[in-house]
Amino acid sequence: MRAADGLGLILGALSGHRSRSLMLLLAMAIGVVAVNLLTGLAEGARQFVIGEFSMLGRNTLIVLPGRKETTGGMPPLTGLATRDLTLGDTQAIGRLPSVRRVAPLQAGQVEVSVGNRVREAFTLGTSHEFFVIRQLSVGQGQALPALPLDQAEAVCVIGARLRRELFGSKPALGQWLRAGDRRFRVVGILADRGESFGMDIGEMLIIPVASAQVLFNREGLFRVFAEVRGPQWLESGKRQVLAVIKARHEGKDDVTLISQDSMLAAFDGILGALGLALAGIAAISLLVAGILIMNVTWIAVNQRTAEIGLLKALGARPAQVRLLFVGEAALLSVVGGLIGLVSSEVLLWLGRQLWDIPLQTPLWARVGSLLLAAGAALLFAWLPASQAARMEPLAALRPPGGRV
Repeated sequence: MRAADGLGLILGALSGHRSRSLMLLLAMAIGVVAVNLLTGLAEGARQFVIGEFSMLGRNTLIVLPGRKETTGGMPPLTGLATRDLTLGDTQAIGRLPSVRRVAPLQAGQVEVSVGNRVREAFTLGTSHEFFVIRQLSVGQGQALPALPLDQAEAVCVIGARLRRELFGSKPALGQWLRAGDRRFRVVGILADRGESFGMDIGEMLIIPVASAQVLFNREGLFRVFAEVRGPQWLESGKRQVLAVIKARHEGKDDVTLISQDSMLAAFDGILGALGLALAGIAAISLLVAGILIMNVTWIAVNQRTAEIGLLKALGARPAQVRLLFVGEAALLSVVGGLIGLVSSEVLLWLGRQLWDIPLQTPLWARVGSLLLAAGAALLFAWLPASQAARMEPLAALRPPGGRV
């Protein structure tokens, strides 16, 4: 039997049972869509998190007050209050040889008003260096001026959305607004870039850190950002920051130091494992499709015994008969897989248009889903195809309960 004859028999069998062929195509397509869609969602989430961390700036260390660890042993009988981070701690960190720039951070919700327009705004007290570390760009005006950390100044930078809600269509630069019981002059308006780690940049009010301490009546800092001079300075920078804080806090390790790289590695590992888990769950649908192919192939073998007997009587070898049924399954799996792959890419493209998340299936998932679809089809079709290949011509040609 020539290859062209075999292909003709395969296509004829598929076209002769259109409903069965469409059902198998749909099963394979759904399986491939599930794998690619779920891995695309996981990969999009991973890329989104990486993009968010990139906004922290490169080589950034974050110092938080309090030790975020638990150790064994009996707890102390008396309470040990966490020592606040201060502007003095910030200045000491800024003098370290491995640190390029440092920025303190004070944060809180404040009622902001202009005339009769009032709203709550997330307010940050920081310094000029914070704009560089966090890569905040100013669309109009300028960033906070470079002031001594302990100098309060009645200036502020506001987000684009906050500007629209407070000033409407009127110009905001140079105008005054009231935050709590203090007045601030607008010197800059942030470029609108959406949310970052759950904080909407467009709704922020940024003021000098000393002004924030007066406004909130609180000296302790929320955290301190320190940018080291390069990747090779990260480890030495961590040691130096912890050492200087320990020396200033009476020998106590009462701060937590985290780095962008450690957070990114942790999230990347978690999301990578999640993507593999989702791909594994979705791959079950391909196994179900393979079982469906096996059942349908069994039925086809039982329905086509006369055809099998005629082919073998005409000289078809067992391997050629097996190839006919395996070829049907392989062709259905490849075509169904390609349909599923195209469908998943369309769905992910629609998702990218609706949400600002880079939804994209990695190459390994695309290739793997197609290979898994083909592998499942071949594996589950092999057993019924082998039964067809073992049939004796006379037994296959004999009608049920009758004689040739």
